Amino acid sequence: MELQAFHDDFFIGGQWVKAHSKDFTDIVNPATEQIWGRVPSANQEDIDAAVAAAGEAFRSGVWSGIGAAARAQIMLRFADELQARGEAMGRTITSENGTPISESGAAAAHSAGILRYYAGLADYVDQDDKRPFPGSPGKYTQVYRQPRGVCLLIAPWNFPLTLVMVKLAPALIAGCTVVIKPASETPVDLRVLIEAAVAAGVPAGVINLLTGGRESGGLMVQHPGIAKVAFTGSTGAGRTIAAQCAQLLRPVTLELGGKSASIILPDASVEDFAKVVNRTCLRNTGQTCYNSTRVLAPRSIYKEVVETVAATVGSTPIGDPFDPATVFGPSASATQQARVLDYIRIGIAEGARVATGGLGMPEGLSRGFYVKPTVFADVDNSMRVAQEEIFGPVLVVIPYTDEDDAVRIANDSQYGLGGSIFSSDPDRAEQVARRIDTGSVGINFYGSNLAAPFGGWKDSGLGMEYGPEAIGAYVRMKSIHREG
Repeated sequence: MELQAFHDDFFIGGQWVKAHSKDFTDIVNPATEQIWGRVPSANQEDIDAAVAAAGEAFRSGVWSGIGAAARAQIMLRFADELQARGEAMGRTITSENGTPISESGAAAAHSAGILRYYAGLADYVDQDDKRPFPGSPGKYTQVYRQPRGVCLLIAPWNFPLTLVMVKLAPALIAGCTVVIKPASETPVDLRVLIEAAVAAGVPAGVINLLTGGRESGGLMVQHPGIAKVAFTGSTGAGRTIAAQCAQLLRPVTLELGGKSASIILPDASVEDFAKVVNRTCLRNTGQTCYNSTRVLAPRSIYKEVVETVAATVGSTPIGDPFDPATVFGPSASATQQARVLDYIRIGIAEGARVATGGLGMPEGLSRGFYVKPTVFADVDNSMRVAQEEIFGPVLVVIPYTDEDDAVRIANDSQYGLGGSIFSSDPDRAEQVARRIDTGSVGINFYGSNLAAPFGGWKDSGLGMEYGPEAIGAYVRMKSIHREG
């Protein structure tokens, strides 16, 4: 049954509060092109109320003052409550952005795992960190990790729950309170998260939820009551936020765009690569920041790689995102569909050869924001389709001469987020991976490890998420020097 989600409120100070704003944003199902919901766009009065509620909760000590171990116990209940709502969460995400249910159906469980991981780092936050003065017997420094305060978490539309949780969980265990602003395309799924938080006993004011577009987000970033900003989204938007935070001397974490490379070494199995190409290079209909959307193949097997990748991508199921067999759903919006189609036209105009896909609706589909999954061959790395982030189901296959040439091409990008190396010799592949200018690289697959830092180099961002390292973004270090 089609969801209906027409709302006029925000979650502020532990309750749903009617919006002061009279501006609203429609929610469109990208598979049906039907409006199924509406949410308010926060104005200054709404933002002031949410930041004030978060600030009051922080200063009261109801969260920051109970210690990380007590916060962890509530976070574990939060995880259980969130996981129990997995079906509702998956259906909502798929209705919002068209993510295939096979992906979105696991979002709640995955995010619950993030909460549990950070709950397990309570001792790290509250550790007894006593450091002696070198050369000064009897003197020492007690080092404390103290929460920063009210944090603004801004999430994108492609993984609307997970990319909130990788910010929310470390902020919570650190003792911060938060204001969350989801993307305007995906504002409803976090109401399920709020329901789980309330059921778990997260104190009022610790988590606040506002909806709205760029204007609302800009007001939030610059609000004087915000102590730290965490943003995931485009590099262009990230630059704007970075500039605003720089003027305010406000800490900011930015997880931005990517144009990662997947290098197939000459000894790799092309068939094995084909088995993971959709997950590694086109996950979530190509709408994943770390996707390896540039495939680099040695000239000796270039034709085989192009033919195998094109056959795999071209035969992958596309259609109704609520069908468990679907791998490629629609683009998340009409705007995104138009962007991807424009890039396909650009690739053709640049002289790239369409090995599969191209313009027009996929066969059997007459509505929805769909794009044919497309593989471009005979691509030079200087082409726009090889340099610019498309964020859709489009791959380019680029030939290289030798290992040095492959590394040069991979690094010839403004981005530095992910990447992958395929080889029958993992040790050799790791040596190549160490030469790639990106924050993370996978060997014969790509996957983010929650226990290891994730972040971009170059224009792909600032700071790290995941791992214990992420907690550092939400705490301030204090050194107290003592004798005795």
